[in-house]
Amino acid sequence: MARLAPAATAVMVLATIVSVAAGLQAINVTTMSFEEGYAPLFGHDNILRSADDRTVSLLLDRTTGSGFISSAMYQHGLFSASIKLPSDYTAGASSPSMLTSNADVFEKRHDELDFEFLGNIRGKPWRVQTNVYGNGSVSRGREERYVLPFDPTTEFHRYSILWTPSAVAFYVDDVPVREVRRSPAMGGDFPSKPMSLYATVWDASNWATSGGKYKVNYRYGPFVASFTDLALAGCRVDQPGIRMTMMPPAGEVESYRRCAAAEERLRAADVAVMTLEKQQAMRRFREQFMVYSYCYDTLRYPVPFPECDVVESERRRFKDSGHLRFALRRGQQRRRGGRHQGRRGTREHVVAS
Repeated sequence: MARLAPAATAVMVLATIVSVAAGLQAINVTTMSFEEGYAPLFGHDNILRSADDRTVSLLLDRTTGSGFISSAMYQHGLFSASIKLPSDYTAGASSPSMLTSNADVFEKRHDELDFEFLGNIRGKPWRVQTNVYGNGSVSRGREERYVLPFDPTTEFHRYSILWTPSAVAFYVDDVPVREVRRSPAMGGDFPSKPMSLYATVWDASNWATSGGKYKVNYRYGPFVASFTDLALAGCRVDQPGIRMTMMPPAGEVESYRRCAAAEERLRAADVAVMTLEKQQAMRRFREQFMVYSYCYDTLRYPVPFPECDVVESERRRFKDSGHLRFALRRGQQRRRGGRHQGRRGTREHVVAS
């Protein structure tokens, strides 16, 4: 396995700065080495690990992409990594994706939670997409897209997925950007079966940038996405068939009890409590940076999904296609002294898409 020199990361300091600026407490996670929680998935020669095994880089070149997977499946949990994206022209490259899934175990009824970075044309703002699938509900995509309020190629930024029995939340640098609360009307659309964590980079020319308009140009490769501060918190599941919503068979009782206790600890943790401050920060982020929401896409879904909190004042900002009606303003991506300028920085227009 090829190895890189140790990467110096100030991500925890940066995360604290961002959280303080937003008035939020930094997410407290215990990080691990790659060997402690993960294994290569594909493109082994394109997976580069640092000497201390705490930073891993995934490469996409003309031969292949690459990816890794958690060594175990988890029944609910907090999945987090600090990621630095490839720079320059990266259109058409899904670079990278961080997701939880159980498609290899539950064929045709899998669950999935996605962070997908959609590739970028030089000079344009980066977009990230989140998505939620439950029980094979791939025909009912719950996509939302956001423009990132910083340049994700110059420094590491932390992306986290929180999955509990009652809600899914996506975080960017400790700021919640989306929450999907479970409701009886969702039925099996809410993910409920054990999942693994995946990180990948691959050629997504057919859809990743402007719906496939811009393809991967390998003249700018190889494309490198780096991960550090890897964190997995939850209940490791040895038997993927474990049932958490009913009394399990005798052979699974101990696993059931262990996971039930882990879920209680997770739900009681600060990260799982959606305080008023978090709700306000999430609303500000979505008002400033969300460019597409399935909840407002009445062309695909004339009847809103049961978990959608349709706000009339917000709905008027979106077309029937779910995209913004107008150009979105965001803070410039430049930093000063290693700190985000955020809302105090220079403003600029970007085209919502």
